[in-house]
Amino acid sequence: MANTFTQLHIQFVFAVQYRESLISNNWKERLHQYITGIIQNNNHKMLQINSMPDHIHILVGMRPSQSISSLMQNVKSESTKWINGNRLTESLFAWQEGYGAFSYSKSNLPEVIRYIQDQEKHHQKRTFIDEYKAFLKAFEIDYDEQYIFKEPS
Repeated sequence: MANTFTQLHIQFVFAVQYRESLISNNWKERLHQYITGIIQNNNHKMLQINSMPDHIHILVGMRPSQSISSLMQNVKSESTKWINGNRLTESLFAWQEGYGAFSYSKSNLPEVIRYIQDQEKHHQKRTFIDEYKAFLKAFEIDYDEQYIFKEPS
């Protein structure tokens, strides 16, 4: 697209279905590499990725050629197929419905990158649910408590 100039930095945060701790240290780096490939194949730039056993953070420099929802659908469906196809979990793996998407200016990127890199340290003090709610509050996103995460039925 001629004469189109953008600078879009989005942090995506989403959980394993029912917030189960299924992402193992044994294969999480391979998962990060696989998701990085998906991001790059969609012509976006991976800036930082890290996960905990029950959720993942992905910071992306986005191109305007694809919607956020289309990218997330692709990342979540393809990574699920990869995890299940490689039988990395004992039960069927799935991501929770939905995601958080938070935008940042370029000047905030070093801080966001450090935050994502230091996930293990952050979660010694704060649960994922508390972290997620803090994001929603900080970005002034209205939410209904019952729709944040799906509970097992």
